[in-house]
Amino acid sequence: MRRSRSANWTSYLLILGGAFLLYLGARDFLGSQLGQQDAAEAFAESPVPVRTHPVNTASNNPLSPGETIGKLVIPRLDSELYVVEGDGPRELRRGPGHLTGTALPGDAGNCVIAGHRDTHFRVLKDIRVGDDLFLQTHNGLYVYRVQRTSIVKPTDTAALQPTPDARLNLITCYPFYYVGSAPKRFVVEAKLTGTTAPAS
Repeated sequence: MRRSRSANWTSYLLILGGAFLLYLGARDFLGSQLGQQDAAEAFAESPVPVRTHPVNTASNNPLSPGETIGKLVIPRLDSELYVVEGDGPRELRRGPGHLTGTALPGDAGNCVIAGHRDTHFRVLKDIRVGDDLFLQTHNGLYVYRVQRTSIVKPTDTAALQPTPDARLNLITCYPFYYVGSAPKRFVVEAKLTGTTAPAS
């Protein structure tokens, strides 16, 4: 009888644990979808160029945390993602986040965008060298071409360092399918290949 009760309690705990994990997954998924919808609406309602200086630092960046700065399109993967300013938990629930202090899209320097592997940046698992990335802002359309991808340790900060030319680094956790905190980072490095000014 005792064994039976113990087995019942174990079963109940396993069921509760599974239900809790499903709840967390559903919350994150729905939150990411609603965040993108909100970011898209904000981007459409505020068509004002944000770049006011050629080099950005944390102290003079005119953007507010959570503000939508542009739309990242990966044509081959049929993916459109709205990018927000900042890489804190609140911002990354809303969408991929531009790392404050790095170059803005189209500027000379290293533009760094981070995102969660289990929501917005899951699409990066299928990225290839040679893919074009379109980053649309109110300042123009910027075309980047993927030069390479790499898997690095969290302590490897090479992808965050300034660059002399216009680069785009997309960063997410790795492996893409992993329970818990993923131990590595997946980096997509792209180089600016073209720009189109907004219609006046």
